[in-house]
Amino acid sequence: MEPTTHKYHAGHTPDNGLFPHFEPLTIKLLSSEDLFGNSNEILIQHRNEQYRLRLTRNNKLILTK
Repeated sequence: MEPTTHKYHAGHTPDNGLFPHFEPLTIKLLSSEDLFGNSNEILIQHRNEQYRLRLTRNNKLILTK
């Protein structure tokens, strides 16, 4: 599955004038099968730290630092 992008608005514009304009956000959609392959965990490098994303026996995702 190729990564796809979705655009949506983060919410409605509040009437208080603090947020005069919301830009649409672009979100990349990735398949967990593509991320994990034959494994049940991957490491994600974010800045200078590594995070572990695990797939549990119940098909849940757990992200730990």
